[in-house]
Amino acid sequence: MTNNNSRSLEIAKQFLGKEIEIIIDRPIGSKHPKYDFIYEVNYGYVPNTKAPDGDELDAYYLGTNEPLEKVKGFVRAIVHRLDDDDDKLVVMPKDLDMSYEEIEKQILFQEKWFKSKIIK
Repeated sequence: MTNNNSRSLEIAKQFLGKEIEIIIDRPIGSKHPKYDFIYEVNYGYVPNTKAPDGDELDAYYLGTNEPLEKVKGFVRAIVHRLDDDDDKLVVMPKDLDMSYEEIEKQILFQEKWFKSKIIK
């Protein structure tokens, strides 16, 4: 099931398969500013984009255990939230690709509160 009225999915699809740079504002190991959980992967945003929530388009960066500040990588998937118009990009190094299951396992720390689907 896909939310066909998802503005964030339309925006995210433009980046699928492309190399992008993301700014990491929540590095691996950091605590969420409002909710009580720790980021298990680097999490950030695509500069100069606008998501439906008014902020820049969010992105998970998978493939490293080191905290990062800025990184280039390839958009391998989209986390399409079915109950929230706030989709996320899944970015990885050029030489890495993960299965749906591997991606889900890596991002579960945050996505467990949402109904979502991985789109590749």
